Amino acid sequence: MTVQLTRRRLLLSAVAAGLAACGRRSPGPELNLWTLQLAPKFNRYFADLIAAWTTVHPEDSVRWTDLPWGSVERKLLAAVYARTAPDLVNLNPPFAANLASKGGLTDLTPLLPSDAAERYLPSVWQACRDPDAGQIAVPWYLTVRLSLVNRELLDKADIAAPPTRWDEIPAFARQIRKRTGRYGLFLTTVPDDSAEMLETLVQMGVSLLDSERRAAFNSPAGRRAFQFWTDLYQEGLLPREVVSQGQRRAIELFQSGDLAMAATGAEFLRSIQTNAPGVAAVTESHPPVTGADGTANVALMTLAVPRQSTKQALALELALFLTDATNQARFATEARVLPSSVEALAMVRSQLQQEQPRTPQQDQIRQARLLSAITLERARVLVPALPGIKRLQKILYTQLQRAMLGQVDSAEALGAAAMEWDRYAASRWPLDGSNS
Repeated sequence: MTVQLTRRRLLLSAVAAGLAACGRRSPGPELNLWTLQLAPKFNRYFADLIAAWTTVHPEDSVRWTDLPWGSVERKLLAAVYARTAPDLVNLNPPFAANLASKGGLTDLTPLLPSDAAERYLPSVWQACRDPDAGQIAVPWYLTVRLSLVNRELLDKADIAAPPTRWDEIPAFARQIRKRTGRYGLFLTTVPDDSAEMLETLVQMGVSLLDSERRAAFNSPAGRRAFQFWTDLYQEGLLPREVVSQGQRRAIELFQSGDLAMAATGAEFLRSIQTNAPGVAAVTESHPPVTGADGTANVALMTLAVPRQSTKQALALELALFLTDATNQARFATEARVLPSSVEALAMVRSQLQQEQPRTPQQDQIRQARLLSAITLERARVLVPALPGIKRLQKILYTQLQRAMLGQVDSAEALGAAAMEWDRYAASRWPLDGSNS
């Protein structure tokens, strides 16, 4: 069988092959750290961090390079060909998993101190472990979604509190639509956008893949979930553009007063306060909508050591330094995110509890951040960062769109998704264990 590789897969394979190449680059005078989309906002933070590192490691200077989100794969490929790949790189979990599947990342297990796992939240530490490639990364910063609620719309619809479980959503959305003419919620099904719908399927009891990475979602739970979202859309309880616009549209609708509830992080409150102060004034933060077991989703960023690095132990030491309690607590405060360090999380919570905001806007953000930290206690990475997970998202979203638009029955759409995924999985992970 001939497998048609996309440009992205070809680039990824080239990157990973270079990262795992035996002819590693010659040692240089600097330890190269790459991050994603953090400059120039955090220039001072990294200057202070690197200065603190240098006092302990005067002979091991660090060169920090920050990359835009959209260019990391291209830049990494170019660096591999030039034998200048970084020693430590900030990656999102799906890209890290794909690189690890090609042998491109260092298994940190033999290099880690014996108490390393105890320093981090168990759920995110485990999320950085690949079943085949080992401990491929160290967790860094985290975000959880909250339900930002327009209290004015809820009052008009005579709704005392927003929903906390997915099975409460239809009645909520129906009442909001009937009483206000607005929409209750927005979840995109655009294939290359947010993974929120995929995470929601898991919360609704859907097992995505089995132990052999074949489709497990064509199940009673999967059929119920597909029917649930198809019915919501066809009843007119979701904005029509959920099939054509990304999750950014949810924020736009919320800011314009046309959406009663937006699933987003506390860090977006500041932009809502700036862009739509009237809406911000009636906005409340509530726990996120979850499945029956109450488990919320957590998103994380990681730090990984490419195999091409000749300074793997030192690069890991830098990763542990960057993610220690003190450095994480400061970064989480400045970036309005959450730390993966257990000690840092306790520090952030204590700081938020003691904080005395000077304005209602500051207090609104403080309350949201505190709720985020509390929510983290019952959160985990719901969709594992397995190789091909973005392909799975594309397949499921495309078929769910077809069902929503009435092109096929929802059960038929789910079956088609399972067949398409299994064809892909068979080519990539043959049952004899070899890779394509």
